[in-house]
Amino acid sequence: MNATSSFETAPETDGTAPGRIVLLTTSHRVAPGLLSWPAWQTLRAADRVLCADGGHPQLPYLREAGIAVEESAPTAEELIDACADGRTVVVVTTGEGDPSLTDGLARLAGSGRVHMPDLELLPASYDLPGARLLDLVQVMDRIRRECPWSSRQTHKGLAKYGIEEAYELVEAIEEGDRDELREELGDVLLQVVFHARIAEEGEGSGEGDGDEEEGTAPFSIDDVAAGIVTKLIHRHPHVFGDATATTPEEVKAHWLRTKAVEKQRESVTDGIPLGQPALALTAKLASRVHTAALDVPLPTGEGIGYELLGLAVRAEAEGVDPEAALRVAARAYRDAVRVKEGVAGRRGA
Repeated sequence: MNATSSFETAPETDGTAPGRIVLLTTSHRVAPGLLSWPAWQTLRAADRVLCADGGHPQLPYLREAGIAVEESAPTAEELIDACADGRTVVVVTTGEGDPSLTDGLARLAGSGRVHMPDLELLPASYDLPGARLLDLVQVMDRIRRECPWSSRQTHKGLAKYGIEEAYELVEAIEEGDRDELREELGDVLLQVVFHARIAEEGEGSGEGDGDEEEGTAPFSIDDVAAGIVTKLIHRHPHVFGDATATTPEEVKAHWLRTKAVEKQRESVTDGIPLGQPALALTAKLASRVHTAALDVPLPTGEGIGYELLGLAVRAEAEGVDPEAALRVAARAYRDAVRVKEGVAGRRGA
C-alpha cells in the first residue's frame, strides 16, 4: 500500500499539552530489525507510528514485533495536530531523514504562532566507522556488472592504474593538500575494491587488453580485509598479545622477527619488488642488508649507475630516504624552471 497524503488527526483539545514528535532515523547499512533499545522503547510507548515509505525495510520487522505502523505522509501541520493532548507520534524515516517534513516543522516553529510539540531526533540505527565502505562495495559490484568498460577489465589491465594512483597519492602528500589527499586515498581504495571484485569471479574474467589470465580460486573484499586484519594482529603482539614494546625500534624488531617466521625466506632480498623506482629499490636492498648485519661490499663498475648506487646506500645508512630526497630536489628544480619561464605560482595542467 502506498503512503497517502490524507491524514486523520487526533480530536481537538484545549492545547495545554503539545505532545511529542519523534523522528526515528535508521541506516540502510545496518541489518533491518537491529534497532537500539531506546528506539524499541519509544516505538512501543508511542500513540502512533507513521512511515511514508511502504517499502521501508524496517516495516516487516516492526510489525512482527507487534508495532502498528501506519503508512502515511502527513504534513507538518497535520503532524502537530496529531500530537495534541500530549500524544507521542513516531515518524520512521531513513538515515537521510525527511527534509520536506523537517523543513515544514522548522517553518512553523519559526513563525511563533504555533504551540510546538517537543521534537526529538532519535537514531534507531547508525553507521559504525567504516560503514560507507559497504556503499563502495555495492557501487563497485553494480559497475562491474553493468558498465561496458569496467566489466571487461582484468588484473593485468588495471595494473598501470594502481601505479599511477600511488604516485598521485604521494604527490598529494608532498603538496600538503588535504582535500587532494582525501581524493587520492579514495582513488587508491578504488583500485583495491576493483581488483577484489574481479578476483571474486575466480578467473580474472574480462578481455581487458586482450591478455587472458590464468584461472584461480575466487576471493572477495572480505577475504582481503580478513587477511590484513589477521596479519596486523599477528605482527602487533605488543598491542594484541603479551609482548612489550615501548619504542618504535622495539616495534620494528617485533615486526621483522614475526615476518621472518611467516615468510621463511632463503635470502634477505626475497620479496623485494624489482619493478619499483631504482632509488627506492636500492634503499630497500640496503635496509635489508643492514638489518641482517651482512657485510656486503658494493659492486664496482664505471658509470653513473654505480655512483647513484653508492649515494643511495649512503643515504639509507644515514637514515635518509633517497627517493624522497631526490623528489624534494626535483621539485625545487621544477620551481626554478618555472621561475625562469615567468610562470612561478601558476600550476600547469
